[in-house]
Amino acid sequence: MLSEARGVARRGHQVALAAPAQSRIFQEARAYGVEAIEAPIARKGLAGAAAVKRLLEERDFDVVNTHSSTDSWLVTAACAWARRAPAIVRTRHISSPMPRNFASRWLYARADRIVTTGEKLRLQVIEEVGADPSRTVSIPTGIDLSRFRPGNRLAARGQVGLPGEATIVGIVATLRSWKGHLHLLEAVASLGFAEVHLAIVGDGPMRAVLEERAANLGMPRVIFAGNQRDVAPWLRSFDVFCLPSYANEGVPQALMQAMACGLPVITTPVGSIEEVVQDGRTGMIVPPADPPALARAIATLIEDPARRAALGQAAAAEATARMGEDAMVDAMIRVFSEALACAAPPTTSVRSG
Repeated sequence: MLSEARGVARRGHQVALAAPAQSRIFQEARAYGVEAIEAPIARKGLAGAAAVKRLLEERDFDVVNTHSSTDSWLVTAACAWARRAPAIVRTRHISSPMPRNFASRWLYARADRIVTTGEKLRLQVIEEVGADPSRTVSIPTGIDLSRFRPGNRLAARGQVGLPGEATIVGIVATLRSWKGHLHLLEAVASLGFAEVHLAIVGDGPMRAVLEERAANLGMPRVIFAGNQRDVAPWLRSFDVFCLPSYANEGVPQALMQAMACGLPVITTPVGSIEEVVQDGRTGMIVPPADPPALARAIATLIEDPARRAALGQAAAAEATARMGEDAMVDAMIRVFSEALACAAPPTTSVRSG
């Protein structure tokens, strides 16, 4: 979201982020050069809707882009209540099942445009809540290719404090159950390679569970790195990147970042992942929730450096060709313009920005 906001602002548009002050995105906005406005929108409720209404009337925005169920409901309610309603763009990032009820259909019908991060997600929204196909578009999240690119592995390991000569399997993801960290722990524990380390970058509600599981499996070479402001050197430190998600994914940003860094990736056919990873060409696809299959894939790449290199090179080429931030920003600006044109009364002139 911050990459998108920064990119749109760089094209000359006025952009502001509204979020709770305690949220990580609010705290990170300044580093991206994005204006952040404190708003009590962590939960659905009248207070949140009233705060959004005041903000819309104070700032006279042309378009509001929502990114979760909560802010979508608050913005839609505020727009029904406000003197002047901006166009609404609803972005959906994940593939979790959607409520097939009147309320969800009503909410999505109120959006002037709907954006999903993959084509499979686009079809899901159309099928599950009856979204208008002509107003629903797939735009994969773009990544900053100037930051995420291949680099010197040994130098990166020195930078982040990982052992230079070890074989390192890594994951970058919020520690949530559906990201598959438990399956990854079981897979690595079963490998039997004494020199293999597992680096887990990220934090979240599963951390204590994962640490306990690693201890029970007798895994001394697991590094819990926590949240990292810059994950690029961590990615460049890995030999193999794994993201064994079993639910809810769209197109995971960390997966594309790993590919851009030239890493061989192992992942699952969840959400729209197969739209960016081609099994056997730009990565390896294994069944979800299957630690033995994941272990076999990891072992294959550990034992075959040439295949690791070939997959990594193909992944980097694919990321460079298709996954850049500029393409995402250009596509989103087109969507914002279309939403504004759709929402504006025929006789009313509108300003850009």
